[in-house]
Amino acid sequence: DNVKLGKHTLLDRWPDLVVSGINHGSNASINIIYSGTMGAVLEASIDNIPAIGFSLQDFSPHADFSHTDVFIKQITNKVLKEGLPKGVSLNVNFPKIEKEPLKGIKVCRQAEARWVEEFEERTDPYGRKYYWLGGRFENGDGRSNTDEKALAENYVSVVPVQYDFTAHDYINKLSF
Repeated sequence: DNVKLGKHTLLDRWPDLVVSGINHGSNASINIIYSGTMGAVLEASIDNIPAIGFSLQDFSPHADFSHTDVFIKQITNKVLKEGLPKGVSLNVNFPKIEKEPLKGIKVCRQAEARWVEEFEERTDPYGRKYYWLGGRFENGDGRSNTDEKALAENYVSVVPVQYDFTAHDYINKLSF
């Protein structure tokens, strides 16, 4: 909604670039579909505005973002200089900083992973039931060229994404 508001109401002209994030928590793999950060990026790309979403694989309120600035500048400058193809934007994720410095950037594909949901029934202070969504992340994708693999190996993952979810290979096979 913020990108729509900016494009259509607040700005005199459309921006040269939309940057969303950097936020706590990964938007790698299937997490992109739950992401407000990437929703803003995809909204910008609908109107062919280059856009990048940045996320850090760390939910801690005391997360260390200091290792991200050099890479954010590098990626942002590249996009400003070279642009992006129509309808394409970038989903950039940083691993949580541990003891080792980041190894660099890997351009990769989205891992085929998923959340296994667990719902916990709770009661609010007024006696009403509600459900708390939890769960665990399962990455069964063993391919070497995925965002989850890059993050696990201490690389920044960069996945080119597009807003068109159409299964193009299936269009001609599906008939009624």
